[in-house]
Amino acid sequence: MQSEFIIQTNGQGLYEFTREAERFVAGAGIETGVLTVFVRHTSCSMLIQENADPDVQRDLHGFFDRIVPEDMEWLRHTQEGPDDMPAHIKAAMTQVSLSIPVSGNAMLLGTWQGIYLFEHRHAPHSRKVVLHMSP
Repeated sequence: MQSEFIIQTNGQGLYEFTREAERFVAGAGIETGVLTVFVRHTSCSMLIQENADPDVQRDLHGFFDRIVPEDMEWLRHTQEGPDDMPAHIKAAMTQVSLSIPVSGNAMLLGTWQGIYLFEHRHAPHSRKVVLHMSP
């Protein structure tokens, strides 16, 4: 079973979509398997991260901004703006696909784990996410 949906972003940050994934898994009718989550873009990424304290998300965002600043004058790919190539680097450092085990028609996430799209660009975007459930 497979589905695609869009996450509207308002700029850089983490956008949780755990509930959407839970609904998809519950409706898939597959008791035990693997959920694959894939984002169809190169300037954002996927994370499984703590969803209890919003400071975790702010700190992650701040960390990536420090290790991949937008003022790297040596970059060649600059025609799409100063945040584009740093966004590609951040996406390369994280991941565009996640695999989550499923049992009893539910994802086996930990108590405080949530699934996030990590937007690395400043401008709003419509990000396409694919959910694929296999036994």
